Amino acid sequence: MTMSIAQGRFLRRLAAPLAVVLPLAGCTQAQLDSGTSSSYLILTSLEAAAGATSTNFTGVLPSDVITNVKRTVGEEQVTVPTIFEDFGRVAFDLAMKDPGTATSPTRPTSANFITITRYRVEFFRADGRNTPGVDVPFAFDGGMTLTVGGPGSEAVFTIVRNQAKGEAPLAALVGGGGAVVISAIARVTFFGRDQTGREVTVSGQISVNFADWGDPSS
Repeated sequence: MTMSIAQGRFLRRLAAPLAVVLPLAGCTQAQLDSGTSSSYLILTSLEAAAGATSTNFTGVLPSDVITNVKRTVGEEQVTVPTIFEDFGRVAFDLAMKDPGTATSPTRPTSANFITITRYRVEFFRADGRNTPGVDVPFAFDGGMTLTVGGPGSEAVFTIVRNQAKGEAPLAALVGGGGAVVISAIARVTFFGRDQTGREVTVSGQISVNFADWGDPSS
């Protein structure tokens, strides 16, 4: 089959744009950024504290769904049922993907520092019953601003929200109703970027036991 000069010119004009477009197909900016940072985060510790004892951080969170707090009203002391949110405390370090040598280690510069901007908390159970709002609290996102340039970078954040304790399944635990204790694991993922805009994430997990725990002494 022969091809006329006009047909050949038409096909060359059609192929030229395709030669430019095809190499870019399927390559997004997120794919270019993700995992390309020269530094990374190390999550060195993840602890939590019940809201009523918010300075007592431990490796397992006893989350109290309701706390009776004594308050003075006039000349009388009354007990007021109160919901506290629970707090997490996280510590980070920074490391380089190319550590260098023992005699000449690679040291991070300010361009390698990573700024964390948000986090996400998800709950799941070892028995596989993981329906949010039925078996475990709903996942949520929170904001955070912390720049990590080395060891000693810490932040406090909300790990169990107030509203979760007023919703299923936690609301049924008040007064020993329903299940007595719901044991879950909180997975916390932190999202950030280095100073050149490349995305970085790191995750940690902590056990959470939800119950109507005994109230702390005043």
